[in-house]
Amino acid sequence: MSLRINDTIPNLTVETDQGTINLHDWVGDNWAIIFSHPKDFTPVCTTEFGAVAQLAAEWDKRNCKVLGVSVDGVEDHKKWKGDIETVGGATPGFPIVADEGLELSKAFDMLPAEAYLPEGRTPADSQTVRSVFIIGPDKKLKLSMTYPMNVGRNFAEVLRALDGLQTAARENVATPANWNVGDDVVIPTAVSDEDAKAKYGAFETKLPYLRMTKLPG
Repeated sequence: MSLRINDTIPNLTVETDQGTINLHDWVGDNWAIIFSHPKDFTPVCTTEFGAVAQLAAEWDKRNCKVLGVSVDGVEDHKKWKGDIETVGGATPGFPIVADEGLELSKAFDMLPAEAYLPEGRTPADSQTVRSVFIIGPDKKLKLSMTYPMNVGRNFAEVLRALDGLQTAARENVATPANWNVGDDVVIPTAVSDEDAKAKYGAFETKLPYLRMTKLPG
């Protein structure tokens, strides 16, 4: 069964390089990002984990926890973090799940139920484990992205998407294409013009079903 938007994430207990965590307890009242990769000591993923480490202050500012996932073991994670810091120039303070049994990878639909890791495996054996999941304080999946092995993930876009999700949840609005914080937002169609005026003040009707407004600064 695939994990879909607005599904509650599995409440797994997993081992990380920072100890055992329970996913629901770990999320707590925060937003959370779980991002995964197929193998430690691989080039693209090393740059990606470095990029996430560089954004530590941005995740904190948004009350968002970060959790890495790999199908390698705890000791490999600890060693690999040295390479991540060398490349990214920032300490990767977030935990990384040691998903050697593939429990999390399968529960989050990154690998099929019958998947296993062969002896002498390569990153290709777990290549679909390159996903990003954004989870709300309600423990529900809000967004997911999956990338191929040869295209590095854009964590500025992950940050932008998190801003959009948090703004939509807080203000009861939607965000248009290419939206960034401070841009006009979309008034939901379920809100009448009268209620929109009372709630948002002035707004622009571009189409009967497309009304834009600016949120208070």
